[in-house]
Amino acid sequence: MSTKRIVGPKATGETCHIIIDHNGDFPYIEGQSWGVLPPGTREKDGKPHAVRLYSIASSRYGDDMTGKTGSLCVRRATYWCPELKADDPTKKGVCSNFLCDSTPGTSIDMTGPAGKVMLMPEQNPNTDYIMVATGTGIAPFRGFVRRLFFEATPAADVYKGEAWLFLGVANSDALLYDDEFQDAKSRYPKNFRLDYALSREQENKAGGKMYIQDKVEEYADEIFTKLENGAHMYFCGLKGMMPGIQDMLAGVCKSKGLEYEEWIKGLKEKKQWHVEVY
Repeated sequence: MSTKRIVGPKATGETCHIIIDHNGDFPYIEGQSWGVLPPGTREKDGKPHAVRLYSIASSRYGDDMTGKTGSLCVRRATYWCPELKADDPTKKGVCSNFLCDSTPGTSIDMTGPAGKVMLMPEQNPNTDYIMVATGTGIAPFRGFVRRLFFEATPAADVYKGEAWLFLGVANSDALLYDDEFQDAKSRYPKNFRLDYALSREQENKAGGKMYIQDKVEEYADEIFTKLENGAHMYFCGLKGMMPGIQDMLAGVCKSKGLEYEEWIKGLKEKKQWHVEVY
């Protein structure tokens, strides 16, 4: 239906918001993913391209609340050539470029929906959500925020917990859906919190670059208390985000006299720990 660049000119790379019409035949819920089968065949063996998974960036009703659309947040994959000192024009991500170059009317072969890891436990409307994203890992959390705060649904009407979103990107131009999150923050100051880690614009307490784990660590005491009280914590983004976060959490556990592995195990057993990285 539409493809729109959603980052500023100084962003590191291009990210697009893509709205797809599924005619109501492809129902999903927040936190699930769609598979995309890009057209064409692989150079090495002539076989069709493999499916690529993308977290859905809208609520189950779609951005238009019809229940017939869904959105993806896709960063165009390019490959830096050190000799050219520029992106190599002969190498690029097959599926991300197909999606970012798509125009209204483009037909897309898809699979799914898939995934149980990132779903919201909606039985208790007082549940606190702690959402930690890097880059396009923001996708499922945009769906969460829209469901909790923007939609005229029973789920939004009864929600009384606190949703706390952390997003890590390189700079202000690379922020994703900032207008929506600022709107939620201004309208629901008691129920929605927002913290950004801008690695090229902010410094951590040690004077280094501010990465997502540094921003989360600033609120470690509060987050640990929330988790003790039943909050659910979510992580989504590139898999390289997790080692730094895990090291930080292990350090906090040590300072609190907790055994990190046992602490994590307890959260997983209670289904409070949700990780989807790629």
